[in-house]
Amino acid sequence: MKHWPLIKVLPVRTHFRFVRLAKYFAPLSGVAILGALYLALFPFQPPCGGLTCGIDFKGGSVLELTTAPNPVDIGKIRGIVSNMHLGDVQAQGFGSPYQAMVRFQTPPGADPTQTAQRVEDQIAQQVKPVKFTRADVVGPKVSGELLRSGLFALGGAILLMLLYIWFRFELQFGLGAVAALFHDVFLTFGLIALTGKLSDWTGGAIRPIEFDLPAVAAILTIIGYSMNDTVVVFDRFRENLRKYKRMPLSEVIDMSINEMLTRTIITSFTAIIALAVLAVLGGRELYGLSVIMLFGICIGTYSSIYIAAPVIILWGVKRSDEEAEPIQPPPGVRAARR
Repeated sequence: MKHWPLIKVLPVRTHFRFVRLAKYFAPLSGVAILGALYLALFPFQPPCGGLTCGIDFKGGSVLELTTAPNPVDIGKIRGIVSNMHLGDVQAQGFGSPYQAMVRFQTPPGADPTQTAQRVEDQIAQQVKPVKFTRADVVGPKVSGELLRSGLFALGGAILLMLLYIWFRFELQFGLGAVAALFHDVFLTFGLIALTGKLSDWTGGAIRPIEFDLPAVAAILTIIGYSMNDTVVVFDRFRENLRKYKRMPLSEVIDMSINEMLTRTIITSFTAIIALAVLAVLGGRELYGLSVIMLFGICIGTYSSIYIAAPVIILWGVKRSDEEAEPIQPPPGVRAARR
């Protein structure tokens, strides 16, 4: 087994020149952020702009149904619900030719649960066979409160991360970490919006990711994961600054990233395996959360290297005159060496 080639695939130490490539990746990241913001905000309509707003934030009702073994007739179902005059009505297929999802608003003053039941009855009378697999109802007041709470949670998490890095390291480290977090969050919003656009263009062949409470939980998890990866790199960077006082800053950053690269890849790959299985086998309820976290892990590793570290180079860092403390081996080890 000691000669099995797959036991050790990654090298212990790499020697990539990351900082040298930062000037190329920084403009690409800027363009990607602008594109993500455009997809997420356009059209500028409340409450979610270009995002596929989930029932948690939009309010109203969502019904999912299956017409197996007959293919679903999206146009017929959309017409049935539209004739009930329920405001904005959306009907689209997903998953298979036998499944459909219907969204509609509750008229002012009407009971959301009773309205959803009336829609189910109308569809059941005119579409046979049909089976309803999901029914979610959220009032407009509750959805508005949930949206505000979700956005406050995202903003508060980023602010607390800035304060933590500022306290743990220095202000420029905190600015680099927060720049990486904004990069990750904006691109994640762009991913959510892009899947919605692709679903519309392909007629539901690509499953859209909804912006709902599980999506907010996934983004908060991405923030924590990205910050953890950034702190690990920063900690090694600070140690190397004390050891190599005359080495150029860019070389110290390259050394620090290379020293932690193998650990980062192994940790990320372990999480990617679990999330990939969850995305494939976890069902529709966990699909959006797992895909967002998969994307966030990959983009979080990238941002720690090409967003957080270059910000430190631009801002500069103060090198302390304090010498690095040598690591003392245990007494038993010293005696053995003698």
